[in-house]
Amino acid sequence: MKKFFVILMAALFVMPMTMDAQNKQLEKARKKEFKTKMKELSKEDWKIFASTRSLDVALLEHYEKLNTMGDNAYELVGIAAKFKSKNVGKQQALNSACIAYAQHAKSYVQGRIVSDMAGDGVAADNEFDNFYAAYERLVSAEIKGELRESFSIIRDLGDGTFEMQTFFIVDQDAASKARIRAMENALKETEMAQKHATKVSEFVNEGFRENQ
Repeated sequence: MKKFFVILMAALFVMPMTMDAQNKQLEKARKKEFKTKMKELSKEDWKIFASTRSLDVALLEHYEKLNTMGDNAYELVGIAAKFKSKNVGKQQALNSACIAYAQHAKSYVQGRIVSDMAGDGVAADNEFDNFYAAYERLVSAEIKGELRESFSIIRDLGDGTFEMQTFFIVDQDAASKARIRAMENALKETEMAQKHATKVSEFVNEGFRENQ
């Protein structure tokens, strides 16, 4: 009993030290990540857009939001290129982020349908083409309301046009609800996919965190 007590006390002493070491290592990695990203942005002549904050503060706050949200955070970057009007560029970057998210969502569901249902003799590629297209379009529309902008950066291309990147964070729970709404409407539009609505719903509800 005494031996067990000694081992237990030793374990309780070692665990905080191990966790502290891990936290320090993680903090060190985060600082390195920040410095690397700032060096990259500076080298490529990116400037903060439409903000009184400096670029380094904006990036630090962005990383802090991601760290605080943990696994529930999904980062999206919208890209706009070769535009003259900065307002147009901002809208293009937003649309770019929505489209990128929708394409990712569609690819995940399509991959699951093909792999899981083809084995049952379902010609998933042909039967679900209309569903895939409708789902991607509707996810793009639904996710727009869930995007939370962190900051935007811009650079002059030297020919009278600009390039912009806008960094967004999406709450995974809200995004999941957006995908479900898109799926429900996509199924209404595609009669053939309705026969497999239960299976499709499973894939949509799973999300695609493992593929980020």
